[in-house]
Amino acid sequence: MFSRFLIAASALALAAPLSAFPLQGDEPTLVPTNVEQGVDFVYVDPQLRALGRQPRQNDNWMLRTVGYDWGDSRQQSAPNPIFLQLRQGLDQYREFWGRLPRIHIPEGSVLKPGSQGERLDMLRIRLGMEPGAGYDEELTERVADYQRVHGIGSADGVAGTSTLASLNRGPEYYERLIMLNLERARRLPSAGEFQRYVVVDSGSAEVFLFEQDRVADRMKAIVGSPRNKTPMMAVVMQSAKVNPYWNVPPDMIRSFTAAKVLSQGVSYLDNYNYTVLSDWSRDAEILDPATIDWKAVAAGGSKIRVRQRPGPWNSMGEVKFETPNQYGIYLHDTPGKQAFAKADRWVSNGCVRLEDASRFASWVMGGLPQSSTPEQVIDLPRPVPVYMTYLTAVPGPNGVQFRADPYGFDQSAMQRLFGGSREMASAF
Repeated sequence: MFSRFLIAASALALAAPLSAFPLQGDEPTLVPTNVEQGVDFVYVDPQLRALGRQPRQNDNWMLRTVGYDWGDSRQQSAPNPIFLQLRQGLDQYREFWGRLPRIHIPEGSVLKPGSQGERLDMLRIRLGMEPGAGYDEELTERVADYQRVHGIGSADGVAGTSTLASLNRGPEYYERLIMLNLERARRLPSAGEFQRYVVVDSGSAEVFLFEQDRVADRMKAIVGSPRNKTPMMAVVMQSAKVNPYWNVPPDMIRSFTAAKVLSQGVSYLDNYNYTVLSDWSRDAEILDPATIDWKAVAAGGSKIRVRQRPGPWNSMGEVKFETPNQYGIYLHDTPGKQAFAKADRWVSNGCVRLEDASRFASWVMGGLPQSSTPEQVIDLPRPVPVYMTYLTAVPGPNGVQFRADPYGFDQSAMQRLFGGSREMASAF
């Protein structure tokens, strides 16, 4: 199986050279509207597209996803381990949370220790407990358990508006949400497909390094904002640039850089380590910024290029990992390490900032070479597939755990897969 990967890797190295996608700044371009994000992947390289096993139009997607039998020897290859853990988690969810009484709790005040009345008894019944015992310690812990599983607040054991709304959704909603995430996970590599690969999960803003289908390492990431989403796609990482330049995207040159030069003078460029070039070609000439009509640049009438020199100030940090694709998405270091301590890491323009680029480099290429040469290109020992996905239900130590939906993909994806009917489609 791994020899097949080595053959495929050689082909992948030739599939999409860096020159295949024109240089247009170091910020992403939008994924076309005809690509429906939320479930589908963009398979950038032909070999990954073939391995992606995109569903045929007449496939019963739920039977394929939920009806998988990992004990069936007739299965040609096992799905990704994330898929298998989610599939087992679906059964666990149904066995416990799915079997609880399905009653609707009317709107009203927050339910907490000291609360009384009919709504409190309804909460106890909804969570599988006998009525009449008040908001005791056992109920507090049961509510906290429900909150932890369903990703609600700080799991404080108080049944507020969000907790009651979640309970009133019923287990079918969450079972469907697991199935949706199963369908996302199905697009990840099958077991044995690759010896090594990277999974970027924009749902959790984390990066997972898989080796022989086990997580060898993981780290935090900063990913695209809800406005500039990191796309769901499969691409191949082929090389790294040590001491990279950062090319300011054309829109930002017009809207931001030119305005700064007009207000602060050309010294702004030198203060922030920028160089101006004649164009976007690889043999562009360096220009004297004092000779440029910056008003014309701000008006969009000049197509100059502005790039930031390598150094500790550079937005790419020490290294940029190349993943050639038409959307300008790649993984890179960052000088802003303090941002990884924040809960909100959905703030980039689409690219993926790595919490520990040196550790990442050690895994993919044996270490980060030391070089004083600007933008030194280092080929990886072998190409590494990178799968950028989006999971809002994930395997946890005690079953499935649900998370927030920062990109708002879930609603449209659920509608697409299940339609408007509240009836569960037959998968068995």
